[in-house]
Amino acid sequence: MECYKFQLVAIVSLVLLLPSTQGWGKDGHAIVCKIAQSRLSDAAADAVKQLLPAYAQNDLSSVCSWADTVRFYVRWSGPLHFADSPDKVCNYDFKRDCKDQNGVKGRCVVGAISNFTDQLLTYNTKTKTEYNLTQALLYFSHFMGDVHQPLHVGFTSDKGGNTIAVRWFKRKENLHHIWDVNIIETAEERFYNSNIDDFTADLQKNITKGWANQIKGWETCDNNKISCADVYASEGVKAACDWAYKDVTEDETLSDDYFESRLPIVQLRLAQGGVRLAATLNRIFG
Repeated sequence: MECYKFQLVAIVSLVLLLPSTQGWGKDGHAIVCKIAQSRLSDAAADAVKQLLPAYAQNDLSSVCSWADTVRFYVRWSGPLHFADSPDKVCNYDFKRDCKDQNGVKGRCVVGAISNFTDQLLTYNTKTKTEYNLTQALLYFSHFMGDVHQPLHVGFTSDKGGNTIAVRWFKRKENLHHIWDVNIIETAEERFYNSNIDDFTADLQKNITKGWANQIKGWETCDNNKISCADVYASEGVKAACDWAYKDVTEDETLSDDYFESRLPIVQLRLAQGGVRLAATLNRIFG
């Protein structure tokens, strides 16, 4: 996959002038990065601190949605946020699915994770790297969140649920936005007094208790790989089939039944995203 380069400083200066878009949604990405930063090794924590822009004040979560903001300006990055697959096939295949609208191979979220992993691996090399590693860290952290959102590996015909119009309680939305934003926002409002830190703390309790026996499996990459985005995408499209799309029809009103049955899937994928982001950064930086 080709390596994409541009001047980070110039783009950051435009961020506040650009409209916001949603990946997991700002809160979802922040949760993934909060979980990840709390699990970094000393070496990885130091590398992240060195690479983060000064305005982030060593808070990875504060810039975890940066890639969504700049995609309006950096047009080539748009296809790197997702990897759609044929309708109802319910599995992911890199050769079949990882391409952009022009058929260019490797231009999808899985290819992007691989590319930015390779860039970050140059951090500890003795020779000066040709890459902007701050940019690489911000993209990598964001895309690790995206690949865990089931509808970022949804169906091609509906653009990962973006063209499926539904109602979320009384509000007009599309199915993709419900998974990006609405399920998380509704949970925060109902259970956490709209406090993202409380939501995150609850997930971290589950990581150390309820999911404790699964964590090693989440962190592990087969065949000594650094990152396993193809595995995460395969899990995601299965969750999309089993939960996101299941029993949803155009113009349907989705309310408590959908929210209560899908929230555990959202919580699981957020937790997995955070744990795996940390584990991968730990492997990259030592």
